[in-house]
Amino acid sequence: MLTSLPFRSLCIRGTRAGKILTPNSSIVPTCFYSSAKQWSQRQKNDYFVKQAMTNNYRARSAFKLIELNDKHRFLRKGHICVDCGASPGGWSQVASEKVCRKLRPLEKRELSDGYVIAIDLLPINPIPGVHILQKDFTELSTQNTIKNILDKRKVHVVISDMAPSFTGNHAVDHVRIMNLCESALGFAEIILRKGGTFVCKFIMGGTERDFKLLLQSKFSKVYHEKPASSRKESTEGFFVCTGYLGQKKEPVEEYDDDIDYN
Repeated sequence: MLTSLPFRSLCIRGTRAGKILTPNSSIVPTCFYSSAKQWSQRQKNDYFVKQAMTNNYRARSAFKLIELNDKHRFLRKGHICVDCGASPGGWSQVASEKVCRKLRPLEKRELSDGYVIAIDLLPINPIPGVHILQKDFTELSTQNTIKNILDKRKVHVVISDMAPSFTGNHAVDHVRIMNLCESALGFAEIILRKGGTFVCKFIMGGTERDFKLLLQSKFSKVYHEKPASSRKESTEGFFVCTGYLGQKKEPVEEYDDDIDYN
């Protein structure tokens, strides 16, 4: 039923300049108009929305990555960074600014000049210094494409600001976003170099504690952060994991040649 879904999923995606765009506006309850108007007003007054427009960032979330990086310094010139679920590109813009060296006119960018690979199922408009892939990063074909781009190199940083389409049921949304975190981690373990950094977004709900324990078994340090640019009412948080320990090799089982198995 309409009343069981959150205002944002019903109204905001079809809102432009305060006007609700729906196939048949007569079926939308009056409260939805009010909610859309409140959201539009909040966006208009939001400091980070204004700053995003001033700095030509595609989303206010760019400032979350800026804050996280200012504190932990994981994005550096010459680094290779992979952005999972990158649309619309705010985090990739920041990553490109931080890792990509300026090139001379007509000079081709090499991996050693700093490189960002942005992956999303949705299209992303071009960003300087960013290789955009409209693919599913969990698919083997996508991972092989990335390996070919990297040419046997490992990446310094894997970042993920992914979130599912929220249902309005916090317990369900929490499980869904934690599943995305696990997928991003599994992908990071394939391409991340030893000592590298993994950053992912989650929402509070209980199982994030178990996920943090998993992260602590794979990284030397794991930080739980909530940037100032994250809205106070939001339950989102970020894990910043530094010092990747590398993939553990499975022990090789040895056999005694002197044993007679017959």
